[in-house]
Amino acid sequence: MADMESFRDAVTAWVAGGPGDPARALATRLAVRTVVLLEGLSDAAAVTALTERRGRDLTAEGVCVLPMGGAMNVGHFTRLLGPSGLDLRLAGLCDEAEHRYYVRGLERAGAPQQGFYVCAADLEDELIRALGVTRVKEVVRAEGDLRPLQTFLAQPAQRDRTPQQQLRRFLGTKKGRKIHYGRVLTEALDPEHVPAPLDALLATL
Repeated sequence: MADMESFRDAVTAWVAGGPGDPARALATRLAVRTVVLLEGLSDAAAVTALTERRGRDLTAEGVCVLPMGGAMNVGHFTRLLGPSGLDLRLAGLCDEAEHRYYVRGLERAGAPQQGFYVCAADLEDELIRALGVTRVKEVVRAEGDLRPLQTFLAQPAQRDRTPQQQLRRFLGTKKGRKIHYGRVLTEALDPEHVPAPLDALLATL
């Protein structure tokens, strides 16, 4: 049975130069109406975690969460999925430093920018600020990563960084760690203190 993962794979292959017919067929079969374009897997983990917390089934709603493997790929995805391609509604999150790539890609594809939201630095930064340094460290301890964090914080390079900056850097020091914490930090959020870009994104879907 076709599923949304098959559609994601088909779109990614299409962007890489493969045929577009599989993606077109799956979009029709799955009744895809919206694609959420995200920079990477950690963003997708956070979005998925929050939708699950809110009792939503995005696949059943025809929404595909699609990590692009980097912001500079957004032009390729918007061209194939937007008005000039499958003509699906597009939404997403982006880092502040990468916003220009999204603006340019959406403009070239003739797609509206409505539905795209900018994180102050990145989504990890938004999650750390929403939870607070103390709560993030509690989550790190619960996940069994307190000792690696303490070792990291003892490095001379961390002395001039703020506690928030240190935690953000720590999340990127091991393969898979950002993805894991994208989910667990989102699950730890107070429902009333969800980062504004993430909250706004889900409200538009």
